[in-house]
Order: sequence, then C-alpha cells, then structure tokens
Amino acid sequence: MAARSHPTARQVRLGAELRKLREAAGLKAREAAAFLNSTSAQMSQVEAGIAAVSAERIRRLAAHYACTDRALIEALADMAGDRTRGWWDEYRGVLPQVNLDVAEAEHHATFLKEIVIHRVPGLLQTPDYARAVFRYMRPELPDNELDPRVEYRMRRRSAIEGEAPTPYETIIHEVALRIRVSDRQGSLAQLRWILDQIEQGHVTIRVIPTDQDGFAGAGASMVYAGGPVPRLDTGLRDAPTGIVFIDAEAQLERLRTLFRKVEEASLDPVASRDFIHRLTKEL
Repeated sequence: MAARSHPTARQVRLGAELRKLREAAGLKAREAAAFLNSTSAQMSQVEAGIAAVSAERIRRLAAHYACTDRALIEALADMAGDRTRGWWDEYRGVLPQVNLDVAEAEHHATFLKEIVIHRVPGLLQTPDYARAVFRYMRPELPDNELDPRVEYRMRRRSAIEGEAPTPYETIIHEVALRIRVSDRQGSLAQLRWILDQIEQGHVTIRVIPTDQDGFAGAGASMVYAGGPVPRLDTGLRDAPTGIVFIDAEAQLERLRTLFRKVEEASLDPVASRDFIHRLTKEL
C-alpha cells in the first residue's frame, strides 16, 4: 500500500466509502486489517485516502463485509484501479489542490447540475469573463499567475464538450447574466457564448428572472455531480474556508431538494433561451 502525502478528494472519498462498508458490517479496523494480513495503521491510512488499495483487495473486503451491492463494489474497484493522470495534474503546484479536485470531479461525473446566483458558471465562462473575475478578486496577481487560472478554467470545459459530453444542467439568476464584470462587449460575447452552448445540445440552462415570485434562494449556489452509482454522488458548496465536498446521503438529499425548489422558480429551457436572447438585444 503506497502512501500519499496529499490525497485528492476522489481518493479520500474512496477511503471513506470503504470505511462506511466496514462500519455497516460491524467490524473494527483491526479486524479488517487482519483479514488482509495488514495492520490497523495501514487500514486507517487506506480509509483516509492516504494509502492506495487495489481493486482486488476492495472486492475481497466487500465480500468479507457481506456487501451485495455489485454496482457499488465495481464502481469502487474502478476508482481504485484508475491510475490515469488527468489534464488537471499539469496544474499541481500551480493552483490550489481544491481546484484540481473540482476538475477531477467534473471529469468523472455522469451528470452535472449547478445553481449560480451572482455569476456565470465557470464551465460557461469566456476567457475575457474569467479574466475579469480573477482580476477583480485577486488584483495583486501578476499575469504569470493570472494566466494559468484563466487557462485552467477554460480547460474545465472539456467535461461538457467533445464527442461524449457530460450532461450539464444549470440554473442561472438573471442578475448573473446582467452584471457586466468587464464591459458591454465582454457581456455580449458571454451571452452569445451561452446561447451557442445551448444550441450545441449538451447544455440545459434555466433562468430565474428577477421578477419571479416565490424565490428566496439567494444563497443557493451549488454543484451536484452524479457518480457511477447514486451512492457515489458528490455535492460541492462554497464555505468560508473554501469549497466543501459533500458525500453524506442526508446532505446530498438536501441538495437534490434545493435543486428541485430552485428549478420550480425558473423558466423552462426554451423560455430561458429566449430570455437570454432578449438580453443580447438590450446590449
């Protein structure tokens, strides 16, 4: 079991799921370790995502835990066996680890749902829009630090583009579409880019108009990433300390409920497209 100094969110999640299976079986870490001829310390490292574990060992542990959810077991085995390095690894040491974790979560998602109130979603931002946002939020950054952030944000689009794009549905408030983070031309280009993505057919957008009754979700921003099985869905939300990854079922259910509530306050996709088109005419 090779040790890791900085496990990714995906590796931590794999370990957490193995711990949940062990606890559901009513076994102690030392008992699971003994079954694998390992140590309690090594088992703790596996369950913390610090140490790697093979797909074969996951299948053995699942059998020992009497887990009969074959889809879940194979999904966990696939996670353990995935040794590919994604494009985001090129930014290791350049951007914070959480940025890499977000890109990895988007890459592996089976679907993506997002709610954004005050800003165009990162997956739909143009380079000029992203640059203006970063420049405003981090005015101290020199170009050699700003450029990688813009480039990284543009490369995240690969999750929802290409030959097999991940289904992506986002709810955007009218405020986010109207705010000029740069200038008139930049805002117009951003709206046209969103319309182009809608026409491509891989993006579904719903708009919440400012005059919509019954919407009190100003703090509702969130991302919901579908897993290979529902048990492995992941939620992402902003917190004072940064982006938080959510995997507890009760919290995931709250996010699903939140998305449904916000969706009820939004226009349907066709009306939303027409709404955005009208905004371009106003500019």
